[in-house]
Amino acid sequence: MRESIEYYLSKGFDKSMAEYFANGRKTITSVEPQSDYILLLTFDNGEKRLYDMKPVIRKGSVFEKISDIKDFNRVYIDDTHCVAWDIDPGIDSSIVWNNKIDLCPDCCYVDSVPLSN
Repeated sequence: MRESIEYYLSKGFDKSMAEYFANGRKTITSVEPQSDYILLLTFDNGEKRLYDMKPVIRKGSVFEKISDIKDFNRVYIDDTHCVAWDIDPGIDSSIVWNNKIDLCPDCCYVDSVPLSN
């Protein structure tokens, strides 16, 4: 049973995240890099959304490691349905955990915008 928006607000969630959880979590089923550091995300409900990574890919951030578009384009969905990048593609991130940068599906949904058809 899902909780209400008011329940999540009372737990300290902001409005957009409270609405997301009250309406049911989504699973990312595919990710496709687009031009200009945009991700096209497809969710298990069939919805397609665009996630703009430009604001977080900056010097000094963890995402600086994917600032080269070739590295950004190596994006994939990991075994927990997170959007992920291996820092060094020659290292298995399931063995060396700190080789991976990832984004959780919940934040990807809330921070993205619906793809207009």
